[in-house]
This record gives sequence, C-alpha cells and structure tokens, in this order.
Amino acid sequence: MRIPPVKAIVAFESVARNRSVGKAAEELGLTASAVSHQLANLEDFIGQSLFFRQGRGLVLTPVGEQYLRDVTGVIAELHRATERAATPSAVDILRVHTSPSFGLMWLLPRLESFQADNGDIQLNLSCSYEDVSFTAGFYDVDVRHGHAHWRDIEVRTLRHERVLPLASPDYLRKNPIRDPADLLNCRLINSETPLVRWHQWFARFGVAAVHSSFDFSFDRSYMSLETAALGLGVALESSLLASVLLRKGALVPVFEGQYAVEVASHHVVYPAQHADLPRVSRFLAWLDREVNRSRDEASL
Repeated sequence: MRIPPVKAIVAFESVARNRSVGKAAEELGLTASAVSHQLANLEDFIGQSLFFRQGRGLVLTPVGEQYLRDVTGVIAELHRATERAATPSAVDILRVHTSPSFGLMWLLPRLESFQADNGDIQLNLSCSYEDVSFTAGFYDVDVRHGHAHWRDIEVRTLRHERVLPLASPDYLRKNPIRDPADLLNCRLINSETPLVRWHQWFARFGVAAVHSSFDFSFDRSYMSLETAALGLGVALESSLLASVLLRKGALVPVFEGQYAVEVASHHVVYPAQHADLPRVSRFLAWLDREVNRSRDEASL
C-alpha cells in the first residue's frame, strides 16, 4: 500500500486553507521552500496537480478539492487515535474554542452546569477571534461570531439572540428614556463587533439624526457590556452575551422589546464526523438546553 508522508498531507491542508504557501509556512513553523517541496512531492506521488495560481493566491483544482475533503477527516481521526493511545484515562477531553466574548460572558458562568451534567468530561476552553482549523484534530467544536459563511463543516446557529440597547438600572433612573430619539442625548457605548451597530439601529427605528461621537468605544463586546453595567452609558449589544448580567439585574433592556433586532450571529461549528463523538453530542445537547433556559428566563 502506497501512502504519502503525513507531513506532506498536513502541508497540503494548510496551504489549501490559507491559499498561500507563505501563510502555511508561518503556521507550520517551516520555510516557504520546505512547504513548496512538500507540495511538489505530494503532487508527484499522486500524479495530479492539486493547485493552480490565481492572482497572488493558490486555488484548489477539482482533484485538490476532493483530496482535501477525503484527507481532512483522516488526519483528525489519526490525531484523536494518537491522543487516546498517549493518555489512556477514564476522563474524556472535550476541546472547545470560542470567540472571547462568548467564552467569557456566556460559557464561563455556565461551566458549573456543564460539569454537573457531564462530570466524566474534562472541558478545555480556548478563546480567540481566529477561525480554528479542525484538520489537526485538536479542537472538537468552535463557537464563532459573524455571518455563517463556512463550507464543509456543520453549522448550528444559536437561537433567540437579539441586539438591543442595554443599561444599568441606576443609569436609567438618572437618565429617563422614553423613545429611541432620547438616546441621542445619552452617553452611548460603541461596540465594534455586533452585526447591528448604532447607526443601523437608529436608521431602523426612524431616528434620522446621527450620534456624532461616543463616550466609549470597544472592540470586544464583553468590555461594552461591563462598562454599561458600571452605569457609564448605554450599550447596543447581544442579549445572548448579556444573559448573565440581565439575570443578575446588573443590566436591563432600555425598552420593553419592540426595539430589539433579531440576529443570527453566534454559530457552533464542527466537522460532520465529530457529531458521532459522545463528548461532542453531549456538549451540543447541553448547549441547546442552556440557550433555551436563557430564553425562558428572559421571558419571565
């Protein structure tokens, strides 16, 4: 049986994902010439071209696209098999990656609930705004923020999420707000990450004037939410991310709900074959229960 070197396949996957030999080399800790050499060896081994150049990038040929689909799951399975052999244990390790605000504001406060239901699973959590690769088999699940545009992976959008103005009760006592136009006279906190921003929200609800400046602006939702909870202004943010602060009463909706915008901005993604892993299926079931519980609490 003829099998190409694993390092050549790993190099191929990295180049295919990054569409760049240079970026793949940086990711793998190799020189660009070493990565190119691995690709050339793999194409010689297969006897087919896997890429063609388009502008400054690389694009998979039809053969390359099929080969990528075929080897992605194989590499992940090989990694998991090696991990099981190296760490024989009764504890199953679930590796989850999330965007920072979701990990800090939503998932972290609920870890006790997960542990209570899944005491035999060790949850390893990493947070960043990078879309992780599943090819190496390290991560089981990724929770991503943004528009769902990913291919060749399963995507489950978290439901019941809205973007709405939020403030502390103390701030609202000192600054009564009756309608959207009143917000033009308030301290507004600018969040750079939500799918709905202040200018879009004002336009949607018929406020023609534009708020010319912001007292605070943050590139992380958790910073905007915590600043609003301190009573320093009004944040336009996700009800999903703010759920714990809302439950505690540190934040409240400025309006009753008629000025909330439904969004689909957080998505659980994973390779299709991961759904067969008990630790993943149990995590997904727990996640659904917690999201529904948050919705039920918010409606009380």
